[in-house]
Amino acid sequence: MLDLGFVRDHLPLVEEKLRQRGMVPATILKDFHAIDLERRAAITKSETLKAQRNQATEEIAKLKKDKQDATALINETKQLREKISEAEKHAEESDAKLRNILTGIPNLPHDSVPLGKSEADNVEVRRWGTPPQFDFTPKPHWELGEQLGVLDLERAAKLTGARFAVYWDMGAKLERALMNFMLDLHTREHGYTEVLPPFLVNAESMYGTGQLPKFEADLFKVPHGDKNLYLIPTAEVPVTNLYRDETLDGTRLPISLAAYTPCFRSEAGSYGKDVRGIIRQHQFQKVELVKFTKPEQSWEEHEKLTRNAEAVLQKLGLHYRTVALCTADLGFSAAKTYDIEVWLPGQGLFREISSCSNFTDYQARRANIRYRPEGGRKTELVHTLNGSGLAIGRTWVAIVENYQQADGSVLIPEVLWPYIGSDRITAKKF
Repeated sequence: MLDLGFVRDHLPLVEEKLRQRGMVPATILKDFHAIDLERRAAITKSETLKAQRNQATEEIAKLKKDKQDATALINETKQLREKISEAEKHAEESDAKLRNILTGIPNLPHDSVPLGKSEADNVEVRRWGTPPQFDFTPKPHWELGEQLGVLDLERAAKLTGARFAVYWDMGAKLERALMNFMLDLHTREHGYTEVLPPFLVNAESMYGTGQLPKFEADLFKVPHGDKNLYLIPTAEVPVTNLYRDETLDGTRLPISLAAYTPCFRSEAGSYGKDVRGIIRQHQFQKVELVKFTKPEQSWEEHEKLTRNAEAVLQKLGLHYRTVALCTADLGFSAAKTYDIEVWLPGQGLFREISSCSNFTDYQARRANIRYRPEGGRKTELVHTLNGSGLAIGRTWVAIVENYQQADGSVLIPEVLWPYIGSDRITAKKF
């Protein structure tokens, strides 16, 4: 969430940044300026009335001390109390309206974000490796998975419904191997601390990272007593909220955390997209990287986090490219995002496998996450960052499609041999 004072003092800038996102400022900001004026007027009126009441109270005390009639002033203070209450109520109502508007304003794109009107304007910043060459026509993962007997979408649909998957034998082992490999890489080589958070969170947590109230339709809601809990759409939510309403010691920053979790998304509005295979699922697994930094550290840490995610693909020998999202393609809470896209030869395209974002203080303001600078008394908001390190299911897809062989088997990248106990996936039936 943006700071109220910042929006008030930089309204033209906020409007321009919204236009860069492809939004209509009036639709987002509504009557912000008029409500803000009403709020400040109500606060001024309340303070003025309180001063009058205090003065009247002093005069009443003097009159009583001198044994004079204070009835008129006593009646006046009663009226002042009623007017003060009315002004404070008006201020509270205006404050609620402003907060509602502020929660609907996305983060402002950083100046380094490319201007654009759609994802077609995203800018490639680098690529690594080369696509594999085949002397046969490569197959997509859904065909390979079925033929090898490691991916079962039909039985998953029987168990639950569309957009769920059952992994058999080496398919399940590959998923588990990737989880352990990613966690080991990030904790042992990149300095992250592993954390295993709950997979259900409360509404306050969803609000803190920006999923609520705007994206409630994308969430799975679970009634629990007199409240609702939510299945997490990403580990970003519980991990970022670990420090909600806390003040961190500035000497601890940056804090880098890595978490494996399943993720649950209703994919509202995306039906009909990516219906083949496991690219877009209601449940999938992911290793998430989350950082808490000082403001002056966050852009350097954003670059490090992105490189950490890229390292997974490099060690797996998978061709990829990294693109900077343009202003129109940024997520709601992000100030800047790099998407890492892996090459999928069975489909003949690059597919996003990680989004690495700097949220600046946008989430920290919503979640009230602060730090105390060294030697300083005044606390400041941290900057939060996160990125997939990586989406496990899509990495599974990339391995199956890139390492497929003419005989229908799939080679396993060497770095995964200790985790999976084999160098190849061959066909079995279950």
